[in-house]
Amino acid sequence: MKNIFGFVLKGIAMSLVFTAMTIISYAQTDIDALMMSKNNFCTGLMYGNSSWKNYWEGTLKRDNQNLGTVSSQMIGIMGNYGIKDNLNILFSVPYFNNKASAGTLIGRSGLQDLTLTLKWMPIETTIGKADFALYALGSYSTPLTNYVKDYLPLSIGLGSNTTMGRLMADYQLGNFFTTVSAAYFSRSNVTIDRIAYYTTRMHYTNQVEMPTMNNFNFRTGYRSGKGYAEAIVDIMQTNGGFDMTRNNMPFLSNQMNASRVGFGFKYNFGKVEGLSAVGNAMYTIAGRNMGQATSISAGMFYILDFSKSSNNQNESDENK
Repeated sequence: MKNIFGFVLKGIAMSLVFTAMTIISYAQTDIDALMMSKNNFCTGLMYGNSSWKNYWEGTLKRDNQNLGTVSSQMIGIMGNYGIKDNLNILFSVPYFNNKASAGTLIGRSGLQDLTLTLKWMPIETTIGKADFALYALGSYSTPLTNYVKDYLPLSIGLGSNTTMGRLMADYQLGNFFTTVSAAYFSRSNVTIDRIAYYTTRMHYTNQVEMPTMNNFNFRTGYRSGKGYAEAIVDIMQTNGGFDMTRNNMPFLSNQMNASRVGFGFKYNFGKVEGLSAVGNAMYTIAGRNMGQATSISAGMFYILDFSKSSNNQNESDENK
């Protein structure tokens, strides 16, 4: 289990966007039950595309001819380094391009947020014929550029410094596995470019208090040395916030809930050691102040084994 690494889009994106959250939220770096071995470094590029026409305005599902279809494209560089066999550090840097097919809103593009994650596996044991592992994760994300936050649904991010804690358990019997996890997100205030705004009352300030969020993730499927194939259920819940008002733009501190289903895969190319292809597809089946998005992603990753170069150097020094 330790030597298999799955890399599908960045987990739960630490900063959620009305249009783009379904893309970023699936970098299976922090929400898969796979670890990078000590002194191994996996890195690669990921491409994602998400689009929606219908959305939930509060609980009312509708479309909007002033927006048409809202689409978001993402390309990101991601990496995972094995500090120890049971302790990894991960990063992701995504670039977004968001646009609407109708209306007058100008599309936005640029670098979004840097996310750093520590992933620790304190328990790995055998229960009968099955393998069981427990994981604890902590992450921090911060904006890389001074992008416009108060421009949903086309802003590329929410501009909040975000911390996340996640607990995860994995059970594998033979090649079949089940992974469950729960996470809590705390987000800092966001400074916007106006001195007053209205939610359910007037706020005479440029500071927006962001509600916390929860995530619950369930995945099950087939896993082997060749890779994995899995079915996914993912639920995001905002603790607080408020609903969009009729025919109005979404706002940063809206309640943003989404329930999604999908599948993911990873394939290891046997002829090229360390090279793998990953991909997934997700669909939003229920939401609140969210677009009913369909998203797909794909990427290529390569593992560099620095322990081999270190061993080779030691052998060379011994032969001198």
